[in-house]
Amino acid sequence: MRDTLPLLDLTDFPAIRRQALDTLQVNLGYMCNMKCVHCHVAAGPHRTEMMDDANLALIPRVLKARKLTTLDLTGGAPELHPRFRDLVVAARQLGVTVIDRCNLTILFEPGQETLAGFLAEQQVDIVASLPCYELDNVDRQRGKGTFNKSIAALQQLNRLGYGRPDSGLVLNLVYNPQGPTLPPEQQGLEAAYRRELMEHFDIRFNHLFALANMPIKRFGDYLITKRQFHHYLRLLKDNFSAANLPGLMCRNLVSVDWQGYLYDCDFNQQLGLWLPGAGNDAAKEPGQPHLRDLLQRDLNGRPVRVAEHCYGCTAGQGSSCGGALHDEPSPP
Repeated sequence: MRDTLPLLDLTDFPAIRRQALDTLQVNLGYMCNMKCVHCHVAAGPHRTEMMDDANLALIPRVLKARKLTTLDLTGGAPELHPRFRDLVVAARQLGVTVIDRCNLTILFEPGQETLAGFLAEQQVDIVASLPCYELDNVDRQRGKGTFNKSIAALQQLNRLGYGRPDSGLVLNLVYNPQGPTLPPEQQGLEAAYRRELMEHFDIRFNHLFALANMPIKRFGDYLITKRQFHHYLRLLKDNFSAANLPGLMCRNLVSVDWQGYLYDCDFNQQLGLWLPGAGNDAAKEPGQPHLRDLLQRDLNGRPVRVAEHCYGCTAGQGSSCGGALHDEPSPP
């Protein structure tokens, strides 16, 4: 797979700094039961990277020490980590909101038969990938049979109360474009999703997040192969909106890789752009901050490490882990 960092490192993206930290986003490992075209992690069944027990034990300690409100679990498929459920329980006992970034098909993997019930019992917020409400588009992007499994998973979650009013069980969906284009306007797309999923499958959900694809890892390699990489970067830069800068996720979130090292966001993690600033651990890179450093140190005011891919979060209506940053339609 081609390294896209040399094509992204030289940038004129505006300098930004961190604000108060409220979210710890942890990548528990790159193993996944799927291998999606748009994946910026290049996750898949062949990946073996997985967070060890020592780093896992630091997470509840950091949540408590920094008084964080949200633990955002991602991967790969985070549920494949053998101690995923232990971590969820520990965080919920601290009163922390837990988000599970779920690919939906994981609910039907061997050994995951009780996963949906566990998530409901622990009142875990689910952010589920469903890049379209039509079978052909989803299967083309995520693999044959994915759409039907995803629909069955959503129906199962609905039966448990997810996405239903007053249940307290949050189910948000994620849309990604099929190729090198900006997402449509989120509000209108959410209405279409709500209408189509209700009419054809009796499925309910809370919100839809429209996310731009990032020109890194598997999707970056796809763009290079199709000779569309520079065209896509130009699209992102031409649609830059400074109005999105205050809402960027990297200002109040820190990303943790499977080895416990810190990054400004999950995209920087995949590019190896570690969070700037002196840390105490020199095992991987001199001065690279580690999860254990958060037990004593705050990140407020630190500079964010930027590169050309940051235009992906600021183009058009903006894009973050929580979807669009404002409601204006994206340019065509």
